[in-house]
Amino acid sequence: MPLELHPSGLKVTVRLTPNARKSGFNGLMETADGKTALKISVNVPPEDGKANKALIAFLAKSWKLPKSSISLLSGTTNRLKTLLVNGDGPALMERITPLLPPDAAV
Repeated sequence: MPLELHPSGLKVTVRLTPNARKSGFNGLMETADGKTALKISVNVPPEDGKANKALIAFLAKSWKLPKSSISLLSGTTNRLKTLLVNGDGPALMERITPLLPPDAAV
């Protein structure tokens, strides 16, 4: 599962594809270290942090959370990113899991 409890909330592993035709969830993938990542595309270029901002805005809207509660932990210039959703981890896990694409809730 691409979600993992963190002391400050919930860590989310994402494989981001910028410059896509449309923004959206594209399933799951296994990373080189054996973790699972959400595949997400955004319809903006990867310049000046625009794709990262679009990713955070997309997740905030999809998960009905404030953008300010989602931050980038790692992967600023990489396609593989780790995000932190601040808050009560178990409550966030319970809230977000049903909102994941059907093949992501493994």
